[in-house]
Amino acid sequence: MQAYFESFGISVELFNYVIMPLLIFLARVTDVSINTLRIMFMLNGKKKIAPILGFFEALIWLLAIGQIFQNINNPMSYLAYAGGFAMGTFVGMTIEEKLALGRVLVRVITPTPMPELIEYMKEKNFRFTSVGAEGRFGKVNLLFTVMKRDALTEFVGKVKAFNDKAFYTIESVKRVSEDDLNVMEDRPRFTTKLWSRIRK
Repeated sequence: MQAYFESFGISVELFNYVIMPLLIFLARVTDVSINTLRIMFMLNGKKKIAPILGFFEALIWLLAIGQIFQNINNPMSYLAYAGGFAMGTFVGMTIEEKLALGRVLVRVITPTPMPELIEYMKEKNFRFTSVGAEGRFGKVNLLFTVMKRDALTEFVGKVKAFNDKAFYTIESVKRVSEDDLNVMEDRPRFTTKLWSRIRK
């Protein structure tokens, strides 16, 4: 690789201390980002996508670590490797948030029922269960629902609008029992959203 760059008139010093660390950094950003997405797809039960991402993740990592060993005495390579790992984590999490794949379980706990929220959920065709429960300070209302992640932001906004002191928790869901709510049905939507993000 060094000889290739030298053919363009690039000096050895520029290659060793600028170009090579930059390539290592970019490779690390790419493979760590892929790793983050692969884990997300594994948690969502997408068996066909996760292995493909794993293949490219391992391949890119081997290329990056190979360059580290070839430049073992170059401290810039180590900085680029670590910096790429940190940036790749950030990039992977950002992509994961933008794609908003899968489904989540949301629990909302309030001292009193929230009829406005229930009406909103009925309008949006959310499936939910609302039950009475016992809290530390007395009776509370507990609301369960499972929804697609891309609907989560709007839903949380409604919860806060109806009751800004409502307590809620959010968890990822791998599968649900009903066939029409199986998270694997999100695959076509994922393909469409992924290509739209790439084109931008």
